[in-house]
Amino acid sequence: MQFRESQAIYLQIADYICEKILLKEWKTDERIPSVRELAVQLEVNPNTVMRTVEFLQQQEIIYNQRGIGYFVAADAYKNALQYRKNEFTEKDMPAVFRSLYLLGMELDELKPRFEKYKKQNFA
Repeated sequence: MQFRESQAIYLQIADYICEKILLKEWKTDERIPSVRELAVQLEVNPNTVMRTVEFLQQQEIIYNQRGIGYFVAADAYKNALQYRKNEFTEKDMPAVFRSLYLLGMELDELKPRFEKYKKQNFA
């Protein structure tokens, strides 16, 4: 995983886990990789993954079954969607709006491009 300097690594890992849930690669009550497995897979310190896990538990996206591991929560999809929407709206959207303004573009110009992107990537 390529990490950006503009955001804490544990939050980028949280985004990665949320994406797996939103793409329905990880389903409700399914066990997710352990802290150690994720640390090895993402090439980060296990303490960083642990911080991510604690954060996602607070967001009610995952839960812990003591001695067994971490699992996707019942409302994980809804909660992950809300978390990611809030992040996008607060952090990414202002930069998108600024670029649109500076380039003299209107929102209606984006719709056909977005539809094409969805077809190419998620059809």
